[in-house]
Amino acid sequence: MYVTKKHLPRRTVLKGLGTALALPFLDSMVPALTALSRTAAAPVKRFGVFYVPNGMSMPYWSPEQEGPLNELPPTMRSLTAFKDHVLLCGGLDDEAANLVKGGGDHSRSAGTFLTCVPYKLTAGADVYAATSMDQIAARELGKETELTSLELGIESNAMLGSCDGGASCAYTNTVAWRTPTTPLPIENNPRAVFERLFGTSGTTDPNARLARMRRDQSLLDAVNGELKHLGQSLGPGDQVKLDEYVSAVRDAERRIQMAERQNTTELPVVDRPIGTPADYAEHAKLLMDLLALAYQTDLTRISTFMLAREVSSRAYPEIGVSDSHHPLSHHQDRAINLERLHLLNEYHVQQFAHLVKRLAETPEGDGTMLDSTLFLYGTGISDSNTHFHEDLPIALIGGKATGITGGRYIRYPDGTPLANLHMTILEKLGTPVEMFGDGTGTLKRLSV
Repeated sequence: MYVTKKHLPRRTVLKGLGTALALPFLDSMVPALTALSRTAAAPVKRFGVFYVPNGMSMPYWSPEQEGPLNELPPTMRSLTAFKDHVLLCGGLDDEAANLVKGGGDHSRSAGTFLTCVPYKLTAGADVYAATSMDQIAARELGKETELTSLELGIESNAMLGSCDGGASCAYTNTVAWRTPTTPLPIENNPRAVFERLFGTSGTTDPNARLARMRRDQSLLDAVNGELKHLGQSLGPGDQVKLDEYVSAVRDAERRIQMAERQNTTELPVVDRPIGTPADYAEHAKLLMDLLALAYQTDLTRISTFMLAREVSSRAYPEIGVSDSHHPLSHHQDRAINLERLHLLNEYHVQQFAHLVKRLAETPEGDGTMLDSTLFLYGTGISDSNTHFHEDLPIALIGGKATGITGGRYIRYPDGTPLANLHMTILEKLGTPVEMFGDGTGTLKRLSV
């Protein structure tokens, strides 16, 4: 790579979301040697989790033997073009799911998948789990973006009520926890996702966004003036509360500043989606496209995506599976049920593959966006008939800058904590931790 002061025209376009989009952010659009410059030596690191519910049809997931993948297993075959980016990991257990006292296996699966800590069984608002690994990464990587993280999903985002064996819906309907008492609800409405990313102006047009940001800034300026005056007359207890509010205001200011700087990079001009498509694949594709936009424009670098909620009973007649997902997952080892469950599992991977392909086709630095993006794809149940939380179906998908070497299937000794994988991912993202959940240390062999 060589340094040049020549810039690409900002009117260069690519296809996405059914329209022509202006390129949002390329190295050649940024003056050489600026802080925003992205190079192979210092790539932007992104991380996303894709969670699927109700276990897996394991005969179609597990390779026959450890080593190089001559071909991907049937469940993953829609990623064949990216085989060298796929690393399958066997032997990982989520023991925390077994240690939850009460509740159903499905709530235990999603509720501990990214925390690896047993949660408090409750159907009320007094939920208690642990900070999830995605949010540990978000605390640092989110300092460089307007949005700390993005939580998406296809189905229910309810956080209240009982959803599985007396466990709160918070444990089945999200995998992301900002704090032990703060589950992060998924957003399933594309219109709401768009507005969170680009505001309520109805478009990503930079002039409309700038006008909205200036209105927000004027409000914050007024609030700051009032805060200074108010702080002079408060007691110690109220002062603490005020300080917390001030921190929130400062965070809002930071986001506006980020957005203002980003405005100069000319965001893709995309109109706000009308609503939620009835078709599952179209719904998933629209959310994947919005997530790709969020990555492209560097609005966030951390995301989670639930392709369905735990205990989901959705049927998929469009692929010939009229059975409800959850009942079907209790396959009783019947060949016909295992085949139908496999078709459903494969269908979920197909949706994810759309995002992988999109990132692989988007130039960045010396390569593509996929080169510096790491995905964790999996679920908290292996054999869905037995509801085991051992030897989980886990795949890592990432490019050359993520620290993994794909095209392989590796197995770790039985009983290896899933938390060890999370610790390893955090280390590769530049946010290492000494302890996490029931982890015993980082994993070897993710790269060769």
